[in-house]
Amino acid sequence: MSAKDEDGEHMGEQTTDRLVTTPTTDTRRPAYGLGRVLILVYGIFAVAASARASVQLLRNAAEAPLAYSLSALAGVVYIVATVALAHNGRRMRRVGWIAVVFELVGVLTVGTLSLWHPELFPHDTVWSRYGSGYGYVPAVLPLLGIAWLWHSSPARVVARAERA
Repeated sequence: MSAKDEDGEHMGEQTTDRLVTTPTTDTRRPAYGLGRVLILVYGIFAVAASARASVQLLRNAAEAPLAYSLSALAGVVYIVATVALAHNGRRMRRVGWIAVVFELVGVLTVGTLSLWHPELFPHDTVWSRYGSGYGYVPAVLPLLGIAWLWHSSPARVVARAERA
């Protein structure tokens, strides 16, 4: 059977064949080994940055609104990254990539600005001076997140299994 548009032009063949799929369950664990440690560290930073920003914004937001708002943003980014890294789904991996790359850009941008223009940050943020107040973990964490997302890519895991 062929379909025609309003002008009578041939649009292509229509078929009644349907793709049949069978439901499956993803039985893979969300993360293992070092991945779980990475997710734990992200979770700790999510709680720490969110709690710190909440207290700062509630107590005296007018003192350093930019710094405190950036700490709140860092907290949200850490929460999103934690949840995304803990899941295997395609969308969550994409969200994880976005969150971790955004985090890296944030750390590099805020870290650089806090060194070149310290007057912009009368109080520290999580990302000030590349995370020096947190032992530079905020500078290293997105690099570890990127490495984990790259290493644990489903396509890469399958390719490694096929080579073995």
